[in-house]
Amino acid sequence: MKTFPTSEVLKKSLPFGLADIIVILGTLVLLALISRIGAGFLVSFKPPDIIPTVDLDPRNLPYYACRSTLRMFIALFFSLLFTLIYGYIASHSRRAERVLIPLLDILQSVPVLGFLSITVTGFIALFPGSLLGLECASIFAIFTSQVWNMTFSFYQSLRTIPRELEEAVTLYHLSGWEKFIKLEVPSAMIGLVWNGMMSFGGGWFFVAASEAISVLNQDYTLPGIGSYVTQAIVQENLSALGWAFLTIGIIIIAVDQVFWRPIIAWSDKFRMEQSQSAESPESWLLDLLTTARIPRLIGEFLTPVTDTINRFLSTITPRHNHYKSDLSESKNDLIYNFILLAIIGLLIALGLHFILTTVGITEVLKTFSLGLLTLLRVTGLLIFATLIWTPIGVAIGFNPKLARFLQPVVQFLASFPANFIFPFATLFFIKFDISINWGSILLMSLGAQWYILFNSIAGAQTIPTDLKEMANSLGLKGWQKWRKLIIPGIFSAWVTGGVTASGGAWNASIVSEIVSWGSTILTADGLGSYIAEATATGDWARITLGVGMMSLFVVGINRIFWRRLYELAVTKYHI
Repeated sequence: MKTFPTSEVLKKSLPFGLADIIVILGTLVLLALISRIGAGFLVSFKPPDIIPTVDLDPRNLPYYACRSTLRMFIALFFSLLFTLIYGYIASHSRRAERVLIPLLDILQSVPVLGFLSITVTGFIALFPGSLLGLECASIFAIFTSQVWNMTFSFYQSLRTIPRELEEAVTLYHLSGWEKFIKLEVPSAMIGLVWNGMMSFGGGWFFVAASEAISVLNQDYTLPGIGSYVTQAIVQENLSALGWAFLTIGIIIIAVDQVFWRPIIAWSDKFRMEQSQSAESPESWLLDLLTTARIPRLIGEFLTPVTDTINRFLSTITPRHNHYKSDLSESKNDLIYNFILLAIIGLLIALGLHFILTTVGITEVLKTFSLGLLTLLRVTGLLIFATLIWTPIGVAIGFNPKLARFLQPVVQFLASFPANFIFPFATLFFIKFDISINWGSILLMSLGAQWYILFNSIAGAQTIPTDLKEMANSLGLKGWQKWRKLIIPGIFSAWVTGGVTASGGAWNASIVSEIVSWGSTILTADGLGSYIAEATATGDWARITLGVGMMSLFVVGINRIFWRRLYELAVTKYHI
């Protein structure tokens, strides 16, 4: 009598299962989609060729949305690469930090429009005869809206690694590369993931500006959901805006499910604690990938290659002393400080020459007063966001069940392009006669407040479970628990959220202090509207003055206020 194998025996004998089939099909579909969308990046183009205008037919929205999403992911990849390199150098060298961190403050304060106007000609020259030059300019603009938040987070995480872990690295004689992959990146992972998620969402805020390119006084609009919305606003087409909102909502939910949710669930293993957390984040896609055999087989196949690369990098990166080790190398500090002061003096001299010969003292005083008005809006936004979103972020970070329910919600709210809502806000302000001087605070908060929320969540999740259990055992509640456990535990993450929210609010002021619906334009008094108007008229002197003044405000506030909080986080609120 012939016997047939049971289902379990078949499952073990077959090389692939259902999960593998789903993974293979999903990968093929993804590659085909990237190939189809990426082909649009390589079409022939040479200024002043005409790019076809954006068609408001809703059937074009899936293609436009995929074009914008692909730009976002490419920008995210380069943002991560920049973050790891820049943050590592700044956190390991005192001299490099003294240049790189103020430079990061300046770069964060430069508006996306400023980067776009400066770099677009270079990208077009780099790829002559191809639309890829404009696409690279657009991706670079999105990159500048994503990268600074991630870099600040990674830098701060490396500066606040527990001392006992640093001592363990020294004890085991780990190389610089081994320390990087075994300690530094894992310790920064949770904060990096949440800030990467926030940066990706923040990139949607500027996607419309990044898809509108001006070259040789000729305006070009790249296909994308941002340019679709811009065209709908110009034509006052509420139906097209509705379809765009639906499409971007679907894209955000899909990206959350197939990208961010699995990464969050995977990154939970990097918690630094001695006791197991009660519940861990879950992801159906991560479960599918861990069930499938193909990812495991690919990992086993690549293991010899990765081991060889790790050995090579360990060989060329000898054991690296921590940041504080180069404090003893002070004999060259005098020369270093002299060169730094000479550069600063040169910049001041160039600035004075520009003021006296181009714009004049009166215009400088005007931009300074406008900067003070924008500063008041930014300050009010930060106070509001801290009081409202910090407790919510802590609650989400402490409660995995609540996180599973609210994480997609906050991810959706943070990722939804706030400036897509601006036309409706403009109509609301007009109908109820609300001054844009006050309404712009609301518009700025729609894009900037999420930095504090996401960093509060990340900070709460990095507090070890054993410390939470100890606080509960001691009966700490209410303000006492906040003072003894929560504030010290999330302080460094909150500072990162605050400094990036501040920079994001200054940047968002350019699109928040001047809004329009059709031919109706509302303009607030502030530095953001000053830069936006100068950009619209092509007044390079006023653009330079406005961007320079905004940079001075951001860098000055960071030096006077945020940098001191950073030092407090490193010296006092340090696990």
